[in-house]
Amino acid sequence: MIHLRNAIVELYRKAATSLPADVVSALQNVHRKEKKGSNAALALSVMLENISGAVKTVRPLCQDTGVPVFFVRVPVGLSHLQIRSTVIKATQIATREIPLRPNAVDILTEKNSGDNTGIGFPVIYIDETKGRNLVIDLMLKGSGSENIGQLYKLPLEELHAERDLEGVRKCVLDTVYKAQGKGCPPYIIGVGIGATKDQVTRLSKEQLLRRLDDVNRYPVLSRLEKRIIDDVNSLGIGTIGLGGRTTSLGVKIGINHRHPASYFVDISVSCWADRRARMIWDMKSSKYKIQN
Repeated sequence: MIHLRNAIVELYRKAATSLPADVVSALQNVHRKEKKGSNAALALSVMLENISGAVKTVRPLCQDTGVPVFFVRVPVGLSHLQIRSTVIKATQIATREIPLRPNAVDILTEKNSGDNTGIGFPVIYIDETKGRNLVIDLMLKGSGSENIGQLYKLPLEELHAERDLEGVRKCVLDTVYKAQGKGCPPYIIGVGIGATKDQVTRLSKEQLLRRLDDVNRYPVLSRLEKRIIDDVNSLGIGTIGLGGRTTSLGVKIGINHRHPASYFVDISVSCWADRRARMIWDMKSSKYKIQN
């Protein structure tokens, strides 16, 4: 497992120091659309310079290297305990070598572990899958954007939101309006709809792993995603809350079946630095590739 541990360290390095091409392209596009000399245009130019500098120097994009969140799909028969142990060891090494900012704080003692490991830290979700490949998705989730996420239980009288997709749209707009610029927009927004609070919270975060240019498998949700982007951008909050044309780069919606009595909606938000990376490991050859 030493080879896998070292590969996960490189996965950390990829996620921490470079943004996915689709996110960089989206930032470049919205930069061109902003009025020259405006606060939004200036802020976006600084972001793009920061992205370029991080890649050249192989340094983290942001001083807050976030909470590491792993979504792991393992072939049948591979030990989940062994995977967790390997991820934790890789996290300790990555914290020291990249370096990552130590962010794991003990709830009871308020002491920082110093290596980004602790009870439930990093966050690791593991599922079994068919095939011979081990697939690891890593998200470095900054807490500024994490703090502005919201969980809703529909119907909600104060928003005039019913148990339907229009109600979901109102929830997203409420989240962004309350957040304003606190989470470093332009935002990428993940939405999870389903039966229980814990289910939709994970589901909404998984949506942040999707490429901005992908198309929802459900046409009705694809149309809703586009409508919500337009609605959010019409709020005028803009880059870093300084105003402008773009408050969101994308909206991604995931759904599960719900109980007849429940309709939960969770909104997860990423800042402009949607730090995600994927490793695909061939279990037979021990060869792997990392991309974001």
